[in-house]
Amino acid sequence: MPIGKFMMSGAGSRCAACRYLRRRCSKDCIFSPHFPSSNPQRFAYVHRIYGASNVAKMLQRVSEFERSHAADSLHLEAKCRVEDPVYGCVGLISRLQRQIHNLESEIAMTRALVMMYESSLDRRKGSANGH
Repeated sequence: MPIGKFMMSGAGSRCAACRYLRRRCSKDCIFSPHFPSSNPQRFAYVHRIYGASNVAKMLQRVSEFERSHAADSLHLEAKCRVEDPVYGCVGLISRLQRQIHNLESEIAMTRALVMMYESSLDRRKGSANGH
């Protein structure tokens, strides 16, 4: 039976959160649609940073329609914080901005070189036609 973007695998299966917390997974488990048993690391990151109780509260405060996005956001934020405890997502954003800046500079330099070569080619054609 599809729930959110994940599938429940069977009647007795537990989601990753309930497995991690070593508890029974009920039909109306707030974690089940967002933390499938096939991806236990997803819940482990979120639990490590926010704690299960806080995650449950946050998901309950969000409309059902937005819970999937909220769970994705919590996962990304937690994963970034685990990988970079000081800067978290801000570190990732800064690295990406630096990459964008470097690539924009490289594109500008390449365009300038193309214009210079085109100009040189035009001058050669002009001097060859003038002779």
